[in-house]
Amino acid sequence: MALRESAFSSACVSGLHAVGWALVFPSFWFLDRLLAGCKSTTCERRARRDQECYLHPLLVFFGSLLFLTLFLVWAPLALLGFLLWAPLQAARRPFRYHRGEPTLRGAERNGTWRAAGRVSLGFATANLCLLPDSLARFNNLGETQRRAAAIGGSIVQGVTRPHIRIYVDSPSSCGTLSPSSSLLTSHNAPGGSYGATQTQAPPPAAADPSSTSSEEENPPQEDVAPTPPSPGSGSAVMAPCYDDPVANSNQNSSLPDVRVVGSDMGGDVGSKRRHPPRALGRSGATRVDADIPMEVSPMFPAGVDLLCLQEVFDKRAAETLRRSLAPLYGHVLYDVGMYACAPGCGSFKFFNSGLFLASQHPLLDAQYHCFPNARGEDALAAKGLLCVKVQIQLPDQGNQRMVGYFNCTHLHAPEGDGAVRYEQLNMVLKWIDEFQEAHSEEGEMVLFDVLCGDFNFDNCSPDDVLEQKHSVFNQYRDPCRVGPGQDKPWVIGTLLEQPTLYDEEVRTPDSLQRTLEREDLRKQYLSPPVAQGGAAVTCLEDGRPWIGRRLDYVLYRESTTAKNTHAEVEEFTYVTQLAGLTDHIPVGLRLGVCLPTDEP
Repeated sequence: MALRESAFSSACVSGLHAVGWALVFPSFWFLDRLLAGCKSTTCERRARRDQECYLHPLLVFFGSLLFLTLFLVWAPLALLGFLLWAPLQAARRPFRYHRGEPTLRGAERNGTWRAAGRVSLGFATANLCLLPDSLARFNNLGETQRRAAAIGGSIVQGVTRPHIRIYVDSPSSCGTLSPSSSLLTSHNAPGGSYGATQTQAPPPAAADPSSTSSEEENPPQEDVAPTPPSPGSGSAVMAPCYDDPVANSNQNSSLPDVRVVGSDMGGDVGSKRRHPPRALGRSGATRVDADIPMEVSPMFPAGVDLLCLQEVFDKRAAETLRRSLAPLYGHVLYDVGMYACAPGCGSFKFFNSGLFLASQHPLLDAQYHCFPNARGEDALAAKGLLCVKVQIQLPDQGNQRMVGYFNCTHLHAPEGDGAVRYEQLNMVLKWIDEFQEAHSEEGEMVLFDVLCGDFNFDNCSPDDVLEQKHSVFNQYRDPCRVGPGQDKPWVIGTLLEQPTLYDEEVRTPDSLQRTLEREDLRKQYLSPPVAQGGAAVTCLEDGRPWIGRRLDYVLYRESTTAKNTHAEVEEFTYVTQLAGLTDHIPVGLRLGVCLPTDEP
């Protein structure tokens, strides 16, 4: 589908749509405030208790009367606007597209890709729960608009930072010191800001260069890193663990032993990351399973090329997020999905798909498909699949056209509906294959084919056993998975328990990082596997570490990429930077694509 900024092909139709929505929105907002006032988050209840605020019941009562009155007064105009707005959805494209010139640059990882014969690409996915405020509160999250601004600023802050990893050899620890707030100047310093983010002040969001706002541009500040022992600002410092004979030769020293293993800021994507440090114990900050380094990081990975977000249902929140990310991501698809009685979408849709895609590389083609089999509360949203074809631009690329396929989805949510999700996975594979067949061109070099999103099932729960055996895992590789019902020992769940989102152990990026690194604390704050009919949760037997529900996936496959290319996982990251801002833990994957030697 052609990528155009407007969701409508005609300016006249776009104007009528804007008028209709302008009439509908006030009643929508009044109703949202009416319901939001009656539902408080645990953070707000604690704040009122600490402040001994006894006026809240009166504020709720009179506020409800006010918003109910305003809703009823505006309802006739809202009905008129709805009658104008709903039919126009048949003429609407299923997404809006922003294209701009980025003003910020992330870490350059591919400066010497030709000499190295390797291209490094980063991907990340996160469920943000950016619903209308009243509905988000049922997930114990409030103030959707301000959360959207804080999330956007946090992502830009993390992605644009230098990539620094420090490995320290000492008698008490062995592993990576992540660039957390203890090492880097961070905007996530303790301090109140608002509702769901009172523990983490939102980083300043950079202004959109294309915006007509009169506000002065204020891009997020880059973290100040400690001076490394080599000229590259992204140098990693490493020391061997004590089971390494080289390390044991200096155990009498009371000082940690450190050494440089390479820099990501210098553009070297050679073999420096091909031999990661050995695996740590369960409480380590970095773990490695075979060739897969895993990190629990208080910041987003540096240099994320493509970003897939889910549950960005609120239109204003999507616009806020787009403006925040625009200085870094020049290509954004948002407001993805269909509304009203869209063809092929089943029942009436009150919300779009919630998908949001941001890319640092140009988007060549995009296509959205709506799941027709949703039911229950999920049938109110147009959940589906978004497929995009991306053009990869590298320094000194010449005439070689490099592309990749990035696919984002959000599957059916209610527990016990495994058959619905299974059928949706069938549709996902079919639609991806059709999209790639329709948009492939002769002479292109396909570097990656990635599928990511919130699948709403894990690889442990007996309730999800049907989805765990789906053929999607035969076509795409899950770096966290051993097989059906079994994940690798270092894997961590990505769904937080909603009632405890604001406990001290999970309310800041650093505290959530420490919690995820300890199995005993993970059991308290991550959602446990879902049993079915009294069936035992076998993935918790045989001394396996406790994982929790892992709903967020980043998968990749090589069968559809260019001949003689090979993808290696350079890094897998669990991100805690959005602590207090969402009930999911974002995950990141960095792939190193080894190019054929006969290619330029």
